Amino acid sequence: MKRNGISISLLWILIVLAVGCIIYGIKILSAGSGTNFFMVWFVMGMVFLVFAGAIWLGIWNKLPRVIWKSFVGIVSAGIVCFLIVEGCIISGFFQQEEEHLDYIIVLGAQVYAHGPSHVLKYRLDEAIMYLNENSDTICIVSGGKGYNEPFEEAVGMADYLKKKGISENRIILETKSLTTEQNISNSMELMKEDASVGIATNNFHIFRALQIAKKEGLKNVCGIVAESNPMYLPNNMLREFFAMIKFLIM
Repeated sequence: MKRNGISISLLWILIVLAVGCIIYGIKILSAGSGTNFFMVWFVMGMVFLVFAGAIWLGIWNKLPRVIWKSFVGIVSAGIVCFLIVEGCIISGFFQQEEEHLDYIIVLGAQVYAHGPSHVLKYRLDEAIMYLNENSDTICIVSGGKGYNEPFEEAVGMADYLKKKGISENRIILETKSLTTEQNISNSMELMKEDASVGIATNNFHIFRALQIAKKEGLKNVCGIVAESNPMYLPNNMLREFFAMIKFLIM
């Protein structure tokens, strides 16, 4: 089959993308994040390989023009949607925290017997910095026990804070939540009315967390932005895209 230069270039781009997705999926799997989202990278890798195979076999050239145009339109719309949502997520990176908040809520994430996961440690360390600079602020650590966790996330978070010098009387445990929505709604039951609140979570998560907080009725709320591991940021950003779509639909 005769192939033009554009087809050959696209073929190699798809192969490189496929290999990259599969290697990255293995990297995420080896990190032990506690979720099965790494499978998405394997699926994407296989999809790229299927498209590459279709180009190699000349299948695209045999498709009716209307199908090709429809496919390009759907993909283009998907890309636009993805860029808009990711732009909103990135805007959360630049949230400005307020001083002397009544409470901060640290959103839970994976805990192990030996301590918090990397993503949770970023949140806790950011909370510690804030608490050290604002001595009147109370910290609510929010998170229940997942099926693959040795104890409630809030318990592990509180232990970490106390080991880092945060007084026990400044820590409130919320141990029932399994989702971000529950983190916020259950934590609100532990606060005084009309309190000022900061949501402490990672940069990729802050935008959705604040949207949920406002939906739950928090008016005086801001983000306390923790960093995240650059190696795992693409995985977290992609996962957050799907979480945002789910939030908007529901």
